[in-house]
Amino acid sequence: MKKHRKNLADYSGNFEQLSNELGDLTYDSLALFLNELSLKISKDGDADNNRGRTKLAGCLKEAATSINNASESINRAWVICEPYTSISEEE
Repeated sequence: MKKHRKNLADYSGNFEQLSNELGDLTYDSLALFLNELSLKISKDGDADNNRGRTKLAGCLKEAATSINNASESINRAWVICEPYTSISEEE
């Protein structure tokens, strides 16, 4: 069985710092991240459904849909603000 972690292996900050860093991405980049996250959660839901864990699968599919909706909303925000956004070259 795959073990789940409580923290990110290659990130030393806390979740507040991580959310601030993600929130400082350009909205198109944030939308891409959220889309990838929704795909991952959806795949997890498929895997749990295949194992007969239908309640868990349903929750994960619902979460994936919500995250995807957030991605789409953020992408619409990007379309609005892109002309006014300066992008930092810092990594």
